[in-house]
Amino acid sequence: MERTTCCVVGGGPAGMVLGLLLARAGVEVTVLEKHGDFLRDFRGDTVHPSTLALLDELGLAERFARLPQRRVTTVQLPIGPGRSLITVGDIGALRNTYNYIAMVPQWELLNLLADEARREPSFSLRMSTGATSFLVERGRVRGVRYATSDGRTGELRATLTVACDGRGSLARSLPELGLRSFTCPMDAWWFRLPRRDGDPHGLVGGAGDRFLTALIDRGDYWQCATLIPKGTDTRRRAAGLDRFMADFGAAVPWLADRVNTVRSWDEVKLLDVRLDRLRRWHRPGLLCIGDAAHAMSPVFGIGINLAVEDAVAAARHLVGPLRAGTVGLRDVRAVQRRRRPTAALTQALQRTAHARVIEPVLAGNSPFGNPRRAQRMAELLTTSPWLSRVPAYFLAYGAVRERPPRESIR
Repeated sequence: MERTTCCVVGGGPAGMVLGLLLARAGVEVTVLEKHGDFLRDFRGDTVHPSTLALLDELGLAERFARLPQRRVTTVQLPIGPGRSLITVGDIGALRNTYNYIAMVPQWELLNLLADEARREPSFSLRMSTGATSFLVERGRVRGVRYATSDGRTGELRATLTVACDGRGSLARSLPELGLRSFTCPMDAWWFRLPRRDGDPHGLVGGAGDRFLTALIDRGDYWQCATLIPKGTDTRRRAAGLDRFMADFGAAVPWLADRVNTVRSWDEVKLLDVRLDRLRRWHRPGLLCIGDAAHAMSPVFGIGINLAVEDAVAAARHLVGPLRAGTVGLRDVRAVQRRRRPTAALTQALQRTAHARVIEPVLAGNSPFGNPRRAQRMAELLTTSPWLSRVPAYFLAYGAVRERPPRESIR
């Protein structure tokens, strides 16, 4: 029978950050990742200033800077279909060392974290190993049963198990945690288009006939996320790719000359958008963080930022009890008390954006009421710099900044 002090289920950003912080503090930690590598496309690849500052504190800023990346400092939105863009968030105007979002392929960040964590003798990363069920004794989670990609099975006992395995988390099947779901008006299509010199920079939005699109500047291409009404994927695909690309080109006219580079629906991936959170993130011997605790909408693009901040807060609260062998329900409750208000606030803002902006556009209506009102809003944002700094700071750092435990800083 195998044993570890902390079993982290899931090798995404939250799991790898937590594993690194705990291992650096001398806690024996084992991370289970069901995939054989980190190479998966169309994942959130935004590294926000709060995470950049964390990497700096951990002594990894120089190595991170050598990774292939694109730096984004502005968020731009249209004031109507095909109309000019306005800047609603200028992260570059913030007076911080890291006043940009780094667009880095997520596998590059995860490989960096894994390589650094492997330097610690108390760290273990098991790829191609997925948790299949929890080991429960006398009401307490004592670890997990696992299966590997080559068919081997086993048990890993742990003092504490942390679920970092996303919105499909094994922990979400536990009824006592109480999953609460909110209505989402949209799903998302992901695809790529070439980027050319002279295109806008940063994060750019577009609005079309019953869809919204967000364009992520990746240097030589745009990663496009188009929001469509919930549950309309099959019907819209049946209408034909040419029709969608013609509508997209009308909504984002400066990209119209290259929409024909998408030649098949196979290049357009569907994301089933969800917005939910657990009422309880814990039970004896178990803690949930990141998307396992609160699945976020793609609105604002801060799901990864929240997950990493969850991991930092969890490490700070748990290092001492894990090292002393005294971790209990009070300790995991403290993590939820610390992080739940931020998750709830962010989801409330996302729900407001769903109801006030996204749902009207997807229904064919203008969220601004009329073009004059839209123009007045644009003028207010561009003539009042402090207004653009509020969303910029929220995008950069979230509602609460977290600090890693002192034992993890090198």
